[in-house]
Amino acid sequence: MGENEKQYELATFAGGCFWCMVKPFDEQPGIMKVVSGYTGGHTENPTYEEVCSDTTGHYEAVQITFDPSVFPYKRLVELYWQQIDPTDEGGQFADRGDSYRTAIFYHTEKQQQIAEESKRKLGESGRFSNPIVTPILPAEPFYEAEDYHQHYYKKNPIRYQLYRTGSGRENFLKDHWPKADKQKLKEKLTPIQYEVTQNNGTEPPFRNEFWNHKEEGIYVDIVSGEPLFSSLDKFDSGCGWPSFTKPLKEEQVTEYTDVSHNMIRTEVRSKEADSHLGHVFEDGPHPTGLRYCINSAALRFIPKNDLEKEGYSEYIHLFAKK
Repeated sequence: MGENEKQYELATFAGGCFWCMVKPFDEQPGIMKVVSGYTGGHTENPTYEEVCSDTTGHYEAVQITFDPSVFPYKRLVELYWQQIDPTDEGGQFADRGDSYRTAIFYHTEKQQQIAEESKRKLGESGRFSNPIVTPILPAEPFYEAEDYHQHYYKKNPIRYQLYRTGSGRENFLKDHWPKADKQKLKEKLTPIQYEVTQNNGTEPPFRNEFWNHKEEGIYVDIVSGEPLFSSLDKFDSGCGWPSFTKPLKEEQVTEYTDVSHNMIRTEVRSKEADSHLGHVFEDGPHPTGLRYCINSAALRFIPKNDLEKEGYSEYIHLFAKK
């Protein structure tokens, strides 16, 4: 146990409301723990109300325990920039005040060097028209926030998504960190493929490529090629869209609460390209009881005999004769 603990490190980031700073890190491999809390101030064991009053000097922050051999600190910092507006000195989005400022708190000289270099490159990239003002500071005592605030996105998913969108954070990040060049995607994809993957569209049931497709192989993201589903987990749900009991790997898809069209649903997106895929429902067959209802337009099919040629040889074993 002691040897395993030695490989873990701490990273501490302030990025405005800590409700929105947990999920992006929580989803990554090699992340052992993400804790919401307060740091950088002069009051011991502050409460949420005290921090929000801007009298303690503390930032709302998250402290991450991670395995650097799996998810290096450099990647953590890169992911951090993609969650914030690093040009805002007075808070983040709708949240104003000192407690909502951004900062990177380094725990070692190596972390400081990595953070400084990353900040320099971001400033030179031209991604933001204004200067990068997020400070890089030595780590200070970190005080865990109240239980209510820990992993808020899991405890209150609907309120979390409404807050994330309503605060302006969601749209700002999509505008400044697009997953792919929109014009290039329009040239690469058909109109329905673009509408589904980029605009959260839905294709017609029973009039799409894979709803009744029975060939053996895997289905990959039409944008990025990341593997998503297997024909072995496909079933006829009668809904008119391809349906699966599970993804190839849980970490290859992300799920979000979707409150559009006066409904509450769970949206499914691809991890790498952030393509809209469809929705998942709890009315599927055994063994999972889930129905991943996916748009054909978000998928490309790789037949089992083409897996090696297409670069997906790791999945050949799934279709080996027993």
